[in-house]
Amino acid sequence: MDGSRHDGANFDLKEEIRAYWSKRSETFDLAFGHRIPAGPEADAWQAPIRALLGDEPKRVLELACGTGEVTRLIHDLGHDVTALDFSEAMLKVARAKHAGKQRLRFILADAENTMEPDGLYDAIICRHLVWTLTAPQQAFADWHRVLKPGGRVLFFDGDWAEPKPSGRIARLLISWIDQLVGADGNYDGALSERHGRIMQALPFGKGLRPEMVMPLLKDAGFADIAIHPHGPISRAQRRQADFRNRLRTFVYRRFVMTCGKV
Repeated sequence: MDGSRHDGANFDLKEEIRAYWSKRSETFDLAFGHRIPAGPEADAWQAPIRALLGDEPKRVLELACGTGEVTRLIHDLGHDVTALDFSEAMLKVARAKHAGKQRLRFILADAENTMEPDGLYDAIICRHLVWTLTAPQQAFADWHRVLKPGGRVLFFDGDWAEPKPSGRIARLLISWIDQLVGADGNYDGALSERHGRIMQALPFGKGLRPEMVMPLLKDAGFADIAIHPHGPISRAQRRQADFRNRLRTFVYRRFVMTCGKV
């Protein structure tokens, strides 16, 4: 494939991704697992962030901030946050949530090519971004570039292509509930057909596992790569969820990863 054709295909894919998430901004916070309610769930999401960043204020770059849910968790810990997203529609929601806050700025930019200065940030944090990268090696190299020496990366993600073996049972039970009481309208907003078409075109569209990401992170210069359990977050989500949503926490493999710049 010649370079010009590759660039054109990639542009089309990225514009489809932008359009998809812009549309999702209308219902994103309504779907279980996206909004982070105060209490046990917020505490569980915040725990690995607190462990990564420590108590001293840090300069943090949040990638694919979406509607600003994780933004709040980082900012509430006392850090200076630059929250970036590819969708102006998502940023509009996030800016409204956080209007008037100090130590926080939102910018429209590409998480794969942030255009931020070299060595500016102490940490990078993102949730459910890595699976949707169109050029992960390029993205990781850019993340490494904008970090200070000693800087850290934390991302929450999962394998959204195939349910885990026990997850197939959970998904079957969810489908039965949908048939009995009606489908959850908030998940209609996920535009599943468009989502599926995008996944087919992505490097991690057939699944994302930690072992797939590790060599790419190493090639980008990262070290001290570690996998952390997502279980505490899933358990906290189940404490405040109805039965159908509790089942959703069992469907996919989810994980937390960290790495650092030497």
